Amino acid sequence: MEDTLGLLKIKVLRGINLAVRDTISSDPYVVITMGQQKLKTHVVKRNCNPEWNEELTLSIKDPNVTINLTVFDKDTFTVDDQMGKAEIDIKPYIAALKMGKGLHNLPNGCALKRIQPGRTNCLANESSIVWNDGKITQDMHLKLRNVECGEVFIQLDWLETPGCKGLESEGKA
Repeated sequence: MEDTLGLLKIKVLRGINLAVRDTISSDPYVVITMGQQKLKTHVVKRNCNPEWNEELTLSIKDPNVTINLTVFDKDTFTVDDQMGKAEIDIKPYIAALKMGKGLHNLPNGCALKRIQPGRTNCLANESSIVWNDGKITQDMHLKLRNVECGEVFIQLDWLETPGCKGLESEGKA
């Protein structure tokens, strides 16, 4: 843990208008990968608008390593079908966390940073990094790539834990 900056909690909230991969629906689940780490949600049966509301936690050693989100359709007798993927860029979130270290007593809902959708990210809508009850979170509405349709809503939350280097040490030798 001594080379870990901290823990990133990714709350996978829901999917919207996910692609049909079975006859009339799909059985979707989400897989989050970062380097050697791989986490997944439970399967929601026969639903192209699933609600997962599941928290997955990654240990972050290097915020520049890409975090991939992939949606799959669970199949019983064949390999699971891919239903799209998106990259999660945490660099703006990490920058806001560093900036927010010295902040106190901000009003709840105060936006520290807004990220616009563009060609270099998978955002479907503007994403705000927000201060609430002393915590900094980021809600993301991701448009899935390599698929005809589908979007996934997630929320990022940083956890400082004992034994971790912390964000202040990032970039220092």
